[in-house]
Amino acid sequence: MGFFDRLKQGLTKTKQGFVEKVESIFQGKAIDSETLEELEETLILADIGAVSASEVVEHLREKAKKGELGGSGPVKEFLKGELSAMLGSGQKLVPYGERPFVILAVGVNGVGKTTTIGKLASRFRDQGHSVLLAAGDTFRAAAIEQLEIWGNRAQAQVVKHQSGSDPSAVVFDAIEAARARDVDIVIIDTAGRLHTKSPLMEELKKVKRVCGKAMPGAPHEVLLVVDATNGQNALKQAQIFNEAVGVTAIALTKLDGTAKGGIVFAIKKELNIPVKLIGVGEGVDDLQDFEPQDFVKALFD
Repeated sequence: MGFFDRLKQGLTKTKQGFVEKVESIFQGKAIDSETLEELEETLILADIGAVSASEVVEHLREKAKKGELGGSGPVKEFLKGELSAMLGSGQKLVPYGERPFVILAVGVNGVGKTTTIGKLASRFRDQGHSVLLAAGDTFRAAAIEQLEIWGNRAQAQVVKHQSGSDPSAVVFDAIEAARARDVDIVIIDTAGRLHTKSPLMEELKKVKRVCGKAMPGAPHEVLLVVDATNGQNALKQAQIFNEAVGVTAIALTKLDGTAKGGIVFAIKKELNIPVKLIGVGEGVDDLQDFEPQDFVKALFD
């Protein structure tokens, strides 16, 4: 099965809770205040976000007034166009500039951060890049071990310190090692800090500053890993991490297990942070570039 088919299959729950519901709302009914209200509620429940939902419904109301739409088919096509326009064109996570290219990966516990790092390392290795992983989550010995397992799988070097040591020291040593060994890409794992605990956020800011000391301009990408099943909570996480460290890209995991796939639109609309990677399964190949038009097509077709 190709990635598009896996994506289509992965979006089944979102499609059932959203596209099929839209079809039933307008089946044999006129576009009026009642059906528009139902549509807005459906969009919000799919986690597209209140701002986006309100905007889409307003555009639909204007079209209906002009007599340009009627029935579920045209409404579906209209929504497809609106959502495609909302996402715009995709951006890829690609290394650029002086080596090493440094990626700082952040996110709360349980979102699949270390797994995403491992899959990303495998992907870069397949593209011919040398990769070094920094075990910056020093709070849990298990996190260091997990990163080492992924490092072995991806044939990537791993720089680690003892459990409980200063994460910033690990990061500094990792970037120094990468420069000395002429490594192409450094991916830094960080503790799955609860986004509500400010001291941990301060530590994350320190890690980012140390990256810049070890290599001017680093990190080149701050990748926030969020779990699609968290819906609006994922949006809240993105807001807080963005305020703390300036998120430049999002990896959205577990899209295959959620009816809340609409969160992609909310993140883009309300924060304007590009979703660059999506995960629709457990396999190494299930982490892929986010292609907005494919995403909308998989949702509607």
